[in-house]
Amino acid sequence: MTQLTLYNTRTRAKEAFVPLDAANVRAYLCGPTVYDRAHLGNARNVVIFDILIRLLRRLYPRVTYVRNITDIDDKINARAKARGVSIEEVTEGPVRWYHEDMAALYTLPPDIEPRATEHLPEIIAIIERLIANGHAYVAEGHVLFAVASDPDYGRFSGRSPEELIAGARVDVAAYKRDPGDFVLWKPSSDDLPGWDSPWGRGRPGWHIECSAMSWRHLGENFDIHGGGDDLIFPHHENEIAQSCCAFLGSHFANVWVHNRMLLVNGEKMSKSLGNFLVLHDVLEKAPGEAVRFMLMRSHYRSTLDFSDAGLVEARKELDRFYRAIQQHPDAVDRQVPLHLVFDALLDDLNTPGAIAALHKYADLALAGNAAGAVALKAAGQLLGLFNMSPEEWFRGGIDEGAIEGLVARRVLARIARDFAESDRIRDVLLREHGVIIEDKPGGAYELRKA
Repeated sequence: MTQLTLYNTRTRAKEAFVPLDAANVRAYLCGPTVYDRAHLGNARNVVIFDILIRLLRRLYPRVTYVRNITDIDDKINARAKARGVSIEEVTEGPVRWYHEDMAALYTLPPDIEPRATEHLPEIIAIIERLIANGHAYVAEGHVLFAVASDPDYGRFSGRSPEELIAGARVDVAAYKRDPGDFVLWKPSSDDLPGWDSPWGRGRPGWHIECSAMSWRHLGENFDIHGGGDDLIFPHHENEIAQSCCAFLGSHFANVWVHNRMLLVNGEKMSKSLGNFLVLHDVLEKAPGEAVRFMLMRSHYRSTLDFSDAGLVEARKELDRFYRAIQQHPDAVDRQVPLHLVFDALLDDLNTPGAIAALHKYADLALAGNAAGAVALKAAGQLLGLFNMSPEEWFRGGIDEGAIEGLVARRVLARIARDFAESDRIRDVLLREHGVIIEDKPGGAYELRKA
């Protein structure tokens, strides 16, 4: 197979991917709302989209990858109000944590990472267009999108008008013409963040932010829009309505790529069930590459069941691959055919098929074929794998020099009877490096991987 095919949510079919401009493929992924740490579900769509971007960059000379930051949101406002700080202070930590967690999964950073707070002029401009085109109206300081004005509204998600209203989870308000009308702009009281607009001091709704940021950086029409399937309605339905009605004749995104959500031990991830997994906590238990590998073991359009046992199996598979590479340390990098893994990925990002191809390359390497090791490493890199040497992998990625330095500092702290510092090095600093230290009689100690 030489042609990339992708399942397009808009058409509900697998289609050959034909870019609008083969010289610059443009893609947008809905990014995080930054009020807390990312959870495991957030990681899945970033990893899947990362594989798509890596593949596109092998096929086309230029790919512009945009992933936004939503930093205007009522949950952010609530956190800021409760803590008595600005929204910037609320979002600063989560943005940094998000970058750290995504880097730990070896995902490529986007080419452009716009923030909603930096795009108020574009947001206001689109709302003004919608009002002028008869698709939005002002009511009691709010600006609302009139869903009845768009004959295509609901087609993307495949919902009837009754289902749209039932599923929208919108506030019932007397000023709405239709119960399903959604907010483009809403007023802000003095104790809430707000920006000046033609409709008074206020703030944008969630959906209009992505429309504005994608327009600014990718244009009225672009190639691919991605996200989790929980965003199909209302977020992506509303994005399409806003953008197509503001820019008459546009189609917004050509291809929509949605990944299914994941389960945890067979159940939907939920705080109420006690199985809500914060990504940072998972990364403390396993190498980022193992977490990444597990997230791609199921096809992106199928449910992924995440479990500790599955994570152990993912590590074992990576052990096998690294062992195959390790057996051929002198293998010379050269052009080797990678059609097995390419064919799988070109077929709607079939990552299980790509992993099966990795095992075939590993079989060759373990049987003594150096070309198999070269192919395995090259194919793995297309999937964002094999980011360290086999020696580093089997050491658990531990920086031995840093460990020795910390152990020496702890010995000195214990001699000085500074037990608080000694405990901090043991319980915090060494654990951050994935190491547990156990004290033995007579001042001896034992190190082991956490």
